[in-house]
Amino acid sequence: MKVLVLNSGSSSLKYQLMDMDTESVLAKGYYERIGSKESFLTHKVNGEKIKIEEYAKDHNDALKIVMEQLTNENYGVIKSLKEIDAVGHRIVHGGEKFSASVVIDDNVVEAIKECIPLAPLHNPAGILGIEACKEEMPGTPMVAVFDTAFHQTLPEERYIYPIPYKYYKEYGVRKYGFHGTSHKFVSNRIAEILGKPIEDLKIINCHLGQGASICAIQNGKSVETSMGLTPLRRNSNGIKIR
Repeated sequence: MKVLVLNSGSSSLKYQLMDMDTESVLAKGYYERIGSKESFLTHKVNGEKIKIEEYAKDHNDALKIVMEQLTNENYGVIKSLKEIDAVGHRIVHGGEKFSASVVIDDNVVEAIKECIPLAPLHNPAGILGIEACKEEMPGTPMVAVFDTAFHQTLPEERYIYPIPYKYYKEYGVRKYGFHGTSHKFVSNRIAEILGKPIEDLKIINCHLGQGASICAIQNGKSVETSMGLTPLRRNSNGIKIR
């Protein structure tokens, strides 16, 4: 089974094509500066890095160019897009609407759109990626995976801010938490390494990268996390960090 995983940013597109039977990455890449005349793709396959300097006016253009690399007669890893069995989309914000990954249909797309005010830069890009895949691979199953879903188990006293309650009821201002896909994977991997049921464990996860967050996990569920309404927070000097 071959799965294409997409992470659509506001002006970028990251991807990996994975063979789930062997749990190997067949190809991966990063399209940068989408919408700019300086847009380019860095495509990696078999340890080789290939740079394609080609203008992509939008995510639809970018995805078409990516597909051309995956099926390229010289270094392609598949002969046809029909070999791709499913597509996974990383979506930043699912609000309170999603507590797990879901198969994408029209209702899911509408719900993602309703969360745009919570992630105005990220969710529209995610939708563009979904629509582009619909055009390029009609009928191929797609799944949305949400950064916020894992944290929907936070207790109310931890996700409600000490501000007038109307801001939560009217505008959805609350702690949502992010990096959920990472925290879920790492905590389950810890349980696997320890040889213990995750339901019996209390874990502190540290997600360290270009962005960073901490998550307290009890019995396999997120009970506290350092990120709040958005992935942005401030350091001790008041400077925004991600």
